[in-house]
Amino acid sequence: MIVLLPAVAALSASFGWASGIVLAQWPARQLGAFEFTRIQLIACAALMSLVSSVLGLWPAPATIDIPAYSLSVVGGVLLGNLAMIECLRRGGPRLTELLLCLKAPLVALMAYIWLGETLSLSDITGAGVVITGIVLAIQASHADEVPITGARKILGPVVLLGIAAAALQGGGFLAVKPMLEQGAEPIAVAAIRLTGAAGLVILISLWPAASFKPKSEPNAYLLVRTILPGVIGYGFSSSLLLYAFAHMEAGIAAVLGSLSPLFVLPILWLKTKMRPDPRAIAGAFLAVTGTAIIVLS
Repeated sequence: MIVLLPAVAALSASFGWASGIVLAQWPARQLGAFEFTRIQLIACAALMSLVSSVLGLWPAPATIDIPAYSLSVVGGVLLGNLAMIECLRRGGPRLTELLLCLKAPLVALMAYIWLGETLSLSDITGAGVVITGIVLAIQASHADEVPITGARKILGPVVLLGIAAAALQGGGFLAVKPMLEQGAEPIAVAAIRLTGAAGLVILISLWPAASFKPKSEPNAYLLVRTILPGVIGYGFSSSLLLYAFAHMEAGIAAVLGSLSPLFVLPILWLKTKMRPDPRAIAGAFLAVTGTAIIVLS
């Protein structure tokens, strides 16, 4: 039972992220990427800050690396989330989750360039497997993910947005990795990053540009549908994965917490009543396998 609970927690985190991204598609399309991101960041920053305060996890101000946090906030949280939500709006949850699997090989490459970490044969092999899986999945795009009319025209921006989201989010993690390794509490780090991004997005929203205006006027139902996937992802899923990391081998926890591309398939099947294309299933398995190779190496 002691060993089983962390594994269940990590698997539940994967399921939570998969459910959250499926739930997020409709409100993201209604509001637009910027307004959806603004509402989620504000709500989730408040939630994680409350948790950090209740548990007493805030670090001493002197230990905060301002440049690293700034890079992580602007690139990893704000721009990374905007790219991810726009990818979700255009390409749907399955393609978005699969493209985010590129985070593992991209982080390995960035760690090699920035931190001097060695790129092993396992890293290169895993990257190749991930990319192969994503190519398979893109070829298997369904009408519920990308409209059939003009699909080729739409897929290009979707792929670029997914790559940008994976690179930005991975870079944002790398920026604060030294602080995490020095003992900073992950929940507090997440709270600081989200709070900084929320403050920045509020300032940006004061600029009266048409692209920052919501596509639909938010009502109570739309707000709940927007905040719910954020709470599932930033709150419950992150906490479950942190519990798994604390009670089992980190590599295994990371792999079990990276299975959301597989969980998305049956969730979408139940939602749309459309059986996934075999290439989509094979692509998801390959993407997760490639991630596991990189993480476990």
